[in-house]
Amino acid sequence: MQKLLLDNILPIAGGILGLILAILFFTFGFFKTIIAIILIVLGMSFGLYLKRSDLLEKYFPDK
Repeated sequence: MQKLLLDNILPIAGGILGLILAILFFTFGFFKTIIAIILIVLGMSFGLYLKRSDLLEKYFPDK
């Protein structure tokens, strides 16, 4: 069973993502869902930028 899941992880992840998007479309509508997706992608890219540039380490160093 574990081998079956590992061999088909991308189709399973795609199915789960499709289910989540379908629920969002029916709950909030098309345009609100698109705006939410855009804001999520922008937030993720900003977080990745902060992680790669170590900008927060200058202001919040580890003790």
